[in-house]
Amino acid sequence: MALQCGIVGLPNVGKSTLFNCLSSARAQAANFPFCTIEPNVGVITGPDERLTRLAELVHPRRIVPTTVEIVDIAGLVKGASKGEGLGNKFLANIRETDAILHVLRCFDDENVTHVDGSVDPVRDKEIIDAELQIKDLETIDARIQKVQKQAQTGGDKAAKLLLEVLLKFKAALSQGLSARTVSFETKDEQRAARDLFLLTAKPVLYVCNVDEASAVSGNAYVQAVRTAVKNEEADILVVAAKTEADIAELETYEDRQLFLAEAGLAESGVNRLIKAAYQLLNLETFLTAGEDEVRAWTYHKGWKAPGCAGVIHTDFEKGFIRAEVIKYADFLAYGSEAAVREAGKLSVEGKEYVVQDGDIMHFRFNV
Repeated sequence: MALQCGIVGLPNVGKSTLFNCLSSARAQAANFPFCTIEPNVGVITGPDERLTRLAELVHPRRIVPTTVEIVDIAGLVKGASKGEGLGNKFLANIRETDAILHVLRCFDDENVTHVDGSVDPVRDKEIIDAELQIKDLETIDARIQKVQKQAQTGGDKAAKLLLEVLLKFKAALSQGLSARTVSFETKDEQRAARDLFLLTAKPVLYVCNVDEASAVSGNAYVQAVRTAVKNEEADILVVAAKTEADIAELETYEDRQLFLAEAGLAESGVNRLIKAAYQLLNLETFLTAGEDEVRAWTYHKGWKAPGCAGVIHTDFEKGFIRAEVIKYADFLAYGSEAAVREAGKLSVEGKEYVVQDGDIMHFRFNV
């Protein structure tokens, strides 16, 4: 399951620096607006120590972790919805992503210019929110014009439902609220809402880019952002991108861990960000373990066994018979699949089994 997150924000807030920390790709980072024009794309592996532990027991030919595609999108400015700066290109790129990593500048540095002349992350957030909301309103108004007459005079139930969804979105957006703040009760409404692909309906993680001294506990700028987003369906992550860049330059795992310990951090911001992105999108991973490979697979939390089987191959889902499940802790405790079976700790599950994060799965199927 391909996961794509777009890094967005005003110019010079640290987007490309953060991208460079996340990816082996090296985006150009410079102290002037629109340094990034074409979106840089990097594929990074999801941190999961369970794979390493399993590999120590199974000795597979290869280890395959999950991956996340990170897209560094050009900086946005006020008026982007009308084509200012690189607005139209920005909006087209962001529409293709699954989630938004909204980078906010939460540090003072007189050597790094700010496009609006001063540091104010709440103002910066509101600028981008407004531009995306304006674009969504344009989308909503265009759709309303197409379906309104059909819904009111044609007796089309689907058109009537869509119109109700559109009007609910319009009411929120007109008040300066993002589409993600609107909730729908029925599955039909939820499906109609998803099919609109609104920019402000995408899940968002606010990444507060701070100075090194604020990497552990944050600062006043971060607190202002927390207050501003408290009523949103959004999370906040505090990261010192410059510090993360220094960590990324270290060659060995031991050196990186030592650097983190000296900075008072239990885990790198990069790892925390990837985990937060999975949580943001309600994603989990199940595992497969054999002599050929130990591998992590991404699925949506709450999926049942056949759907997860389909992540590996559509034939697995079509011809699903059963799933053999080993809990990760049991595999570690007994040391091998054979020992788990002998201890009676392997369970055989049917189509209604809800897969749990970290389950080690083996699917039986027939096509």
